[in-house]
Formats: sequence, structure tokens, C-alpha cells
Amino acid sequence: MNLLIELLAFAVAIGVLVVVHEYGHYSVARLCGVKVLRFSIGFGKPLFQRVSPKTGTEWTIAALPLGGYVKMLDERETGGAPIPAELLDQAFNRKSVWRRFAIVAAGPVANFLLAIVLFALVFATGVTEPAAVIATPAPNTPAAVAGLEGGETIVAARTGDASESEPVRSWSDLRWKLLGAAFDHKRVTLSAKDAHGTSDFQLDLHGVTEKDVDDDFMSHLGFEPGGGKLTVAGVQPGSAAQQAGLAAGDRLRAVDGIPTDNATTFIGYVKSHAGRPLTLQVERPVRGGQSQGQGQLDNIRIVPQSQRDETTGQPIGRIGAELATQVPSIDVHYGPIESLQLGARRTWDLAVYSVRMFGRMIVGEASLKNLSGPVTIADYAGKSARLGPSAFLSFLALVSISLGVLNLLPIPVLDGGHLLYYLVEAVTGKVVSDRWQLVFQRAGLACIVALSAIALFNDLARLIHF
Repeated sequence: MNLLIELLAFAVAIGVLVVVHEYGHYSVARLCGVKVLRFSIGFGKPLFQRVSPKTGTEWTIAALPLGGYVKMLDERETGGAPIPAELLDQAFNRKSVWRRFAIVAAGPVANFLLAIVLFALVFATGVTEPAAVIATPAPNTPAAVAGLEGGETIVAARTGDASESEPVRSWSDLRWKLLGAAFDHKRVTLSAKDAHGTSDFQLDLHGVTEKDVDDDFMSHLGFEPGGGKLTVAGVQPGSAAQQAGLAAGDRLRAVDGIPTDNATTFIGYVKSHAGRPLTLQVERPVRGGQSQGQGQLDNIRIVPQSQRDETTGQPIGRIGAELATQVPSIDVHYGPIESLQLGARRTWDLAVYSVRMFGRMIVGEASLKNLSGPVTIADYAGKSARLGPSAFLSFLALVSISLGVLNLLPIPVLDGGHLLYYLVEAVTGKVVSDRWQLVFQRAGLACIVALSAIALFNDLARLIHF
């Protein structure tokens, strides 16, 4: 059943994105007076064909639905056959360089517009997200250095020398604000609310490296969702947790006197104490009846068992307990105008992030493991579809942005490569020769094949965990 959901979600996602992208090309071509011969969704053998009696465009659905194309009237692609004189003014190659530029750019632009609309729909209809409550930050992280102690709710953020703070409505909102500031190595002033009121904290991100942004940068900064309940969901037989007397349903309150409400932070602390005793403060539910208020508090001494980390080869501590975290959530709603503004801003932020990430992969500052192929896309499509409409629409917007950015890369055979040709033509007044276009096309095709191979390898590596 899960496989069927993934395939259906993947088909819907690819279908929508391809139609929108190609319709961008089609609509602007029509506006510029170019005759469109074929609008095809997919490649290969046609499964459905219909010719529009008004425009003469052949609308096609083909057997291989991993893409599409718009074929326009062009003197260079007739195989030597002449174009009727009455149609010459509708040929793509006869249009001005800026009209050709607009037609080619319209595909990626359509993907960005789709992302804005999808994000706006998510914001306008409302979404349930974790609240911006932080757990106790790890020592020496930027959050800890700033003075945050855990349990605070971040309500606003001001980046750099900005005159006004922007509201922080959810954990996702906080993450995006910190991501942008981390990329630019700027200082952030966070307004945090706790039981004593609201205070400002200065977060210094100048020391954050590109690799830190590559990884889970929120954890690196010392930010983990907090304010919730960290409970034991299960205990492995013969483990340190069982020997210490931990049981399913126990709520972990503190470790060595440090409040804990986040699984990631707790696990990291346990890993760093292999073979060394810890003291857990545990709240235990009242057995045998309804409990009112707080349960029984116990202190438990536990010694994490030392095991070898398969990745680093270093000893790490494990207690053999399955954990569950219940974090406070918030329903976030926005008005129509604000939703469009936020949708445009989120689309811009993601597009800039994608370009920066791709640039860093080219120069070797980011891992090529960040590339994903159709298997990973299908997996995430299925997962987001099972989470609900908001998650699926957000996923669709994210992939639409990625498709738009990918097509704008200055690689021949992609839209960006053609746009580069037109810029050269606009500056020099000369069309790039067919010979050089053929050379660049072969080089571009090699780049695309190499990127596809890497993405497919990454998909398989994630699938079989090697």
C-alpha cells in the first residue's frame, strides 16, 4: 500500500511540475507570436494525441512521463524542408533575442510562481507546526554562549543591523531565519519569552562554517525543540535501561541535574558518557488508577554501555531505551496578502539556498551526497502525501523550486544554457555558431549524465544504507 501511495504521489508531483513548466514556455511563446507545433507530457511513444483546431498545436501524452517538451516552429529544425512564407513570422528563430529569452525563461519562472502559490495556500489554510520553544542547549554552542538556558519561547528575531525585529511564529519560522543569517554569517538578536518575561539574546553566527550549514545546523547552533515531554516508549531486554529499572511510560525530567525535554540532546549526552554513571530524574505515572498532576519522582543511577560507533570508530554510550518526544505545537494561520508575501519570500530563500548549495558542491565545499534522484523524490512524495495536504503541497513547492533552479543553471541542453547563448547574442550582436552550440551541447549532456548518475547512486545508497 505504501508503495502504491509513493508511486501515485510521485506521478502527481511530476505531472503537475512538468505541465506547469512546459505551459510557461507555451503561453509566452503564444504571446510572442510563435507557432507551437507540439505540447508533450512525457517522451517516447504517444499514448494520447489531440490537435487543437484553433492553434494547430498537437497535445500529446507519451509513455515515459519523466519530463516533457514544447516544440515550436523553427527553421533550424525542419530537416531542410522550407517553411511556408505565411508562417515565417511565427518561427521561433525569427523572433528578437529578448522574445526568445522570455520564452525560454518562462518555464523556470512558472515553477517559481507555482511554488509561491503552493506556499501561500499552505500559509493561508493554516498548518500545525512545533512551537519555537527551545530545549536546554549543549554547552559551548552559540545558543548556550548567548545565554539561553532552555524552555524559552523565541517570539522575534532581528538579523544584523536591521531596525525592526520580525515575529517568529513557529519552529520552522525560526529555522529559516537562522538559516539565512548563518549563510551570511550575521549576528541575530533573538527575543525570548519565559516565566520571567521577555529578554533579548545576541546570537553570534560569524564562526559558523559552510560545513556547519551543510549538516544539521540547528543542532550545531544549540537549538533543539523543547518544552515537551520526553518519555520512555520501550526498553530493550538486558540493556542498561532495564537493569536500572526504567520502564515504558516513564518521563525523563533531567539527567545529572540538567533538565531534558528533547531526545536528540539526551541521546547526545548519553553517547558522551560511555561507561560513566548518570543520574536520571524520572517521573513515573501512578500505577493502578487515574493520576492527578505530577507523578512520582525518582532518581535512577544508570551506566551507559560502551559500544563502538560504526561511523567514527569511537566508543559511545547506549542505554537501550526507545524514546518518544511530544513537543508543544501551534496552529499558524496567515491572511491572503501576507500568505502571498511569505510564499514569495520562502520561494526566494529556497532558490538562493539551492544555488548556493550547488555552487559549494561544484567547488568541493559541500558533499555531492546532497544530490537526490527520482527514488528519493518518490519516497518523500509518498511520505509527505501520508502526512496530509499541507505537507504534500510544501513538498511539491520545494521540488518545483529545485526544478526551476536546475533549469536556470548555465548548462547547455538546459534552459539556462540557451539563456546564456541569448545573452552572448545580445551583447555581441552575433548568434553563437551551430558548431560551438554542438560542442557545448555535448559537454552539457555529459554534465547532466554525470549529475544523474551521482543522484541515482545516492538514491541507491540511501535505499540500501551503504
